[in-house]
Amino acid sequence: MGIYGDQLRQVLRRLGRAPLFTIITLVTLAVGVGANTVIFSVLEGVLLKPLPYPHPEQLIGVWHTAPGVGIANLNVAPSIYFIDREQNTTFQDIGVYDGDSLSVTGAGEPEQVRGLDVSDGTLPMLGVKPALGRLFTREDDSPGTPDTVLLSYGYWRQKFGGATSVIGKSITVDGKPRVMIGVLPQGFHFLDYEDVSLVVPFKWDRSKTKLGNFSYEAMARLKPGVTMAQASADVARMLPIVNRSFPAPEGFSAKLFEQAHIAPNLRPLKQDVVGDVGKVLWVLMGSIAMVLLIACANVANLLLVRVDGRRQELAIRAALGAGWGRIAMELMLESVILGLLGSLLGLALAYGALRALLAIAPTGLPRIHEIGIDLPVLLFTFVIALFSSVLFGSIPIFKYAGAHLNTGLREGGRALSQSRQQHRARNVLVVVQVALALVLLICSGLMIRTFRALMHVPPGFARPDSVQTFRFYVPETEIADSDRERLVRMDQEILAKLGAIPSVSSVSFASAIPMDGHNSNDVLFAEDRAYAEGELPPIRRFKYVSPGFMATMGTPLVAGRDITWEDTYQKIPVAMISENFAKEYWHDARHALGKRIRVASTDDWREIVGVVGEVYDDGVDKPTSSSVYWPVMLDRFEGQKEDVRRGIAFVIRSPRAGSQAFLNEVRETVWSVDPNIPLADLHTVGYFYTKSMARTSFTLVMLAVAGGMALLLGIVGIYGVIAYSVSQRTREIGIRMALGAQRKMLVGMFVRQGLWLTGVGIFCGLVTAFAVMRLMSSLLFNVSPVDPVTYGAVTLGVVVTAYLACYLPSRRAATVDPVDALRAE
Repeated sequence: MGIYGDQLRQVLRRLGRAPLFTIITLVTLAVGVGANTVIFSVLEGVLLKPLPYPHPEQLIGVWHTAPGVGIANLNVAPSIYFIDREQNTTFQDIGVYDGDSLSVTGAGEPEQVRGLDVSDGTLPMLGVKPALGRLFTREDDSPGTPDTVLLSYGYWRQKFGGATSVIGKSITVDGKPRVMIGVLPQGFHFLDYEDVSLVVPFKWDRSKTKLGNFSYEAMARLKPGVTMAQASADVARMLPIVNRSFPAPEGFSAKLFEQAHIAPNLRPLKQDVVGDVGKVLWVLMGSIAMVLLIACANVANLLLVRVDGRRQELAIRAALGAGWGRIAMELMLESVILGLLGSLLGLALAYGALRALLAIAPTGLPRIHEIGIDLPVLLFTFVIALFSSVLFGSIPIFKYAGAHLNTGLREGGRALSQSRQQHRARNVLVVVQVALALVLLICSGLMIRTFRALMHVPPGFARPDSVQTFRFYVPETEIADSDRERLVRMDQEILAKLGAIPSVSSVSFASAIPMDGHNSNDVLFAEDRAYAEGELPPIRRFKYVSPGFMATMGTPLVAGRDITWEDTYQKIPVAMISENFAKEYWHDARHALGKRIRVASTDDWREIVGVVGEVYDDGVDKPTSSSVYWPVMLDRFEGQKEDVRRGIAFVIRSPRAGSQAFLNEVRETVWSVDPNIPLADLHTVGYFYTKSMARTSFTLVMLAVAGGMALLLGIVGIYGVIAYSVSQRTREIGIRMALGAQRKMLVGMFVRQGLWLTGVGIFCGLVTAFAVMRLMSSLLFNVSPVDPVTYGAVTLGVVVTAYLACYLPSRRAATVDPVDALRAE
């Protein structure tokens, strides 16, 4: 240990005597290692880490497919849940869940909170242990029993100050008193849902359940040893039993459900949680790994310069008997120490960057609560520290620790002039840096082009930042179903009062607004269209709108007219459709007017009175939805005698949208009509529009950061090579100037050297980019992976930047005094 301790002390002393070299090296490594640690932390927390529940490998998402109506991912219906729960042979249990928004009244100011509806087996399946009280039982989830509710730990502390006495007491939720039976554990997060405040049971009545209503997500826990294939076969076996066990809804036949050809589409529950974000994260990981390689190349260049300055010392030591192995070990020890110290600094940078990332909480990044620096991340950082140390430490060892040392004494120190061979290693490293930087900048450029392409897609509405939205739900305890017209008139009264607020130009409401995720879909029959045996019409997006909704949103009326209040109150059977639907069936918007459509066989045929522009309901990177717009109050619709919308979203166009003062006026206006209505989801339409592009924005920012770091490190490498070349060729420059060489010629000589290296690097980078950019195609929108504009702009930018990096140190050549240069030798 003594000899290694002496070597360690010598290395530390040498690093201390060269503070500038040490600081630059450590910062360069810290940037590369820190960036990799951050992205790996995200990758590990989102993709690699198992779900934080007991035996997560047994948890599956229960989905179906319905090729008969063109649905690849079909949710669970109550009828399927009951049969799967009762007759399966492969599940320990099955649970159903759905997000909700719940009103809490009777205890201070009314509030709308985020809720979760579950069946009784859902939470126990995840191994949840209540912090207080108990979870739901089968009795809680059965009709005719007292209504119960679970509180989240945070809501319990906020609303009731953490008082244990609340258990057994009631709280009014959606107008009904519910007994608080338990508090969920602190820090519990349900899958990847936003944290909820209240959890309530479904309480489905099996005796009243019918086929259809595929509106719920489900999970199951497999029995030990059961495979996914066995579970799929079991679910497939039960689907015909579902169709035989429950009646079809009014206006529909059981044959319709058979013609949908519903089949199982099971998957690991982790896939439901993570979604398709894996492609993005692996691309980012690869990009940041390139930054680390560029950083290693930079450090290797610094070490080459440093070791070259020690050639005399190393040659003397070799002549005195120091073997190649000992010298190589000492050089590697210095590299390892630099690598470990740089990685420790990088770990600190990563910790701060992760805290900032979690504070921002980018939309679309799942499992964000599980991202952090844990043991696997620390091991990863240690491994890349050693890998980097070996990578950048090997280059000077192979170049200087062997036979080249024998030439050190013969060459002499002051007359030393680097040969072509001595330049070659540093030049190769610069070429690698430029090539990798070019690849990353092309990635960034393609994402910028994608973002610009998305921004230029007309979303189907105008000036979204000027449209304020909010939702509310009126429970039956507030206004009974028997008085549904009163419900609509109350909505209209609120609409009129909101329209009187200063600066408001228009107001309307609907069941959903674009991109807010409140979707309703169903099959739709056209009267003038014949359907073959076993054929079902396509699924359409349904929305229920008040008059003026399209005008408030800025969605154009292509043909016909809007729905009117007379249509609504007189229950006149009318509807509007989107332009793409009109073109699909009748080839022209005007030809759709007067045609009639309906959902169920017991429904009235409804005349199409208007055709409106297409709207990107699911984001501008997805196809526009084929939509139907119905009045908010209907008779004989979807097999029901009466239908009215209790949950609606208001849209208010005003330049003050989004301001706190405006929101306060909106709240007061609504509460002047009904003080028991809490408002939820107070956002501008611009919020939903921006949210729909959150993943693209996140990818763009991360790739731009990676590309920026790569370009900076690459340019530093070029600058360093030219600057060192100038410093080592002082005597040559002096001789050239003494013989009459012009300063411009000398500057051009060094600039050409740097640009030649840049050109080789660009060529290698373009070849690499052409080969690997196709991996990014799934992240791009209306942009080719080999987009010539991006490749040309990035290449030009790299050339210009490299020229500046070459020109600045080359100017030093023009300032050399030939007399001083020759005297120095």
